[in-house]
Amino acid sequence: MAAPKVLRYTDHEPYGGMRTRLINDVFFAAIEKESQGRLKVEAHWNGETSISYDALATISNGSKADMGIVVPEYTARQLPLHQIFKSFVIGPDHGAQQVEFFRRVYHDMPEFNAELDRNNLVNLQFFLGYPVGFFTAKPLKSLTDLQGTTWRTASFWHQAYLNNTGAKTVTLPWNTGITTALQEGRLDGLMVNLDSGYDIHAERAAPNILLSPSLWLGHVYLLTMNKKTWESLEERDRQAIQRAAATTQQAMGAALDNNLTVMVKTLEQEGANVRYLNKEELTAWQNAINYPQIQAQWVEKQKSEGVDNAGEVMQKVSALLAETRR
Repeated sequence: MAAPKVLRYTDHEPYGGMRTRLINDVFFAAIEKESQGRLKVEAHWNGETSISYDALATISNGSKADMGIVVPEYTARQLPLHQIFKSFVIGPDHGAQQVEFFRRVYHDMPEFNAELDRNNLVNLQFFLGYPVGFFTAKPLKSLTDLQGTTWRTASFWHQAYLNNTGAKTVTLPWNTGITTALQEGRLDGLMVNLDSGYDIHAERAAPNILLSPSLWLGHVYLLTMNKKTWESLEERDRQAIQRAAATTQQAMGAALDNNLTVMVKTLEQEGANVRYLNKEELTAWQNAINYPQIQAQWVEKQKSEGVDNAGEVMQKVSALLAETRR
């Protein structure tokens, strides 16, 4: 029997979280099973091969890694259309609906795969994360009136939305210094996905957390392969990877829901006061941030930079999201 073809994988996060376990224990295991051992994945975690901001270039080049995670938010210049997802503040309530939304995006909207193709990448499978939480030192009565408060969030969309509710946003490096700033009162709040907040133990300094499963805010991780590597695979092995992706998608919805439940319990055990936002609060937040205005400004900016189809694709994503949420 011929030796298996080894595919070198790079990931900026350590193995052990929800996403990395799903990748390793479900997707990679299924690739080896579906290929009957012809393919083997050699995983390099925790930025061993490439940090998150360099991953697209590393995988596109192909000399150090054949496949790996690309975070579109970190590569806005190369993947402008992929920034659209995070502009929609409220998504589906349940993991299975969120998975179905992104399955439809990559199946029905060729613009996104074309954008990856221009970067010498093929998308093998998408992965999703935890919803966003609002971490504050003092309990928040309302998300719609943050006048005079100071927040840290990374996304340019989130910064604009917080500004529209009266908040000031600041840029701080992502480390435990943020927790210190919350403790010292230099920051009033942190808007971030729950697991990242937990990673720096923001809940110890800002134990009041507001969240909703539908506040997913479109954070997607793309497990991509170097295009030449993909094209060099036998057709039966490409099909094996596609079957492994289908298996992974079937498992992902329940994993998202179950892991959110576990994460909330963990935060509560740390002493956090976790409260789920109701539909009225979510609607009020969505109205207060005036996201269509920010989206329109972004579309115009993209046009000025040569991305002529940004408005058209924004409308397609909006229509699909409305359909998925029904």
